[in-house]
Amino acid sequence: MRLEKTDIISMSYCELEKIFAEKGVKSFRAKQIFKWIHEKRVFDFDGMTDIPVQMRMYLKEIFCIKRLFIQKRLESSIDNTVKYLYRLDDGNFVETVLMQYNYGYSVCVSTQVGCKMGCRFCASAIAGFVRNLTPSEILMQIYETEKNKGVKVSGVVLMGIGEPLDNYGNVVKFLDILSDSRGNNLSLRHVSLSTCGIVPRIYDLAELKLGLTLSVSLHCADDKGRSEIMPVNNAYNISELIQACRDYISRTGRRITFEYAVIDGINSSDSHADRLADLIRGINCHVNIIPVNKVRERSYRSARSGVRNFAERLGRRGINATVRRILGSDIEASCGQLRRDAIEKSNYNMDGGADF
Repeated sequence: MRLEKTDIISMSYCELEKIFAEKGVKSFRAKQIFKWIHEKRVFDFDGMTDIPVQMRMYLKEIFCIKRLFIQKRLESSIDNTVKYLYRLDDGNFVETVLMQYNYGYSVCVSTQVGCKMGCRFCASAIAGFVRNLTPSEILMQIYETEKNKGVKVSGVVLMGIGEPLDNYGNVVKFLDILSDSRGNNLSLRHVSLSTCGIVPRIYDLAELKLGLTLSVSLHCADDKGRSEIMPVNNAYNISELIQACRDYISRTGRRITFEYAVIDGINSSDSHADRLADLIRGINCHVNIIPVNKVRERSYRSARSGVRNFAERLGRRGINATVRRILGSDIEASCGQLRRDAIEKSNYNMDGGADF
C-alpha cells in the first residue's frame, strides 16, 4: 500500500522540526528547507542545492509540493490589476487578485473553493461550496502570483472566494507560516481578514491577538434588512456581531473596518446611513463604502452618486468613512465570476458541447 505524501508547504516550522526530530534528522535541516520554500520560493527538492542528495531523495519519498496552475489570467489596462483563475491539483478553481497601490502590491486570496454563506449580492456562492483550502493552497496563491508577475507583495487581503472564519484552523495556520521570521516574514499588520460575521470565531481570533486588521461585512444596520441579503444574520444577529467587534477591539487594540456595499433600493437611503451611524457610534472603526459588484445572476446595482452621498451622510454624522477605489473594473475583478464561468464551461464540455 502506497503511503500518501505529506504536503510540506502546509507545515509550520515547528511541525517540520518535530517530524525531522522523530526521524532522526538534524534540526538545522528544518530551517534550511523552510527557508528554501518560504523565502527563496524553490518548489523542487532537487533545487535545494545545499541539501545532500540522499536527503533530497528522502524528502521526495515522504513529502509533496503542491503547485497551482494558471487557468486564466486577466490584466487591467486601466490600473494594472491582475486577476488569476488558479486550477488546483484536484481540478477545482479559485481566484486571486493582484492590486497595485502607491505603497506597493497587495494580493487578495481565496480561502475556500466556493462559499456556504449565500450573500445575495456575491458571485462566490453561486457556483456552490466544494471544500476548504489548505494552508499551502492559500500560500501558493501569493507565491505563484509573485513569481508570475515578478513582484514582491507587501500586503495580503483574505477577501477572495470563501469565508475565512469558516476555514478557521487552516487560515490561522496559513497566517502563522506567512508571518514566520524564518520564512516569508510578512508582518500580520499588513494582513486584512474579511468576515461576514461568524461571531464565535471573531472571539477566537481576538484571543490570538495576531495584529491583523479585521474587516466585517455589515452591509445593513438592521436585522430585517441584513437577513434578507446576508443569511448569516439569522445565526448571528447584528447585536451579537457588534458586541463581538467591541470585544475584538478591546482585546487587540486594533481598529475594525466595517464593509458596506451600497445597493440601490435596498440599503442606500439616508435613513440607512443614519441607522448605521447610530449603530457604530463610539466604536474604534472605519467604514469602507463599496459600490456593489455587478453579477449577471443578480439585479443589484449602485449609482455612483448614491455611493458618494451615503459616504458624505456618514461623514456629517461624525463617522469616518471612505469610498473604496474600484480596481480592475474592465476585467471583472470581483470574486467568483471567473470560477463560475470555468465551471459552466467544464460542465458544457462534459455534456458534449464544443471546447471553445
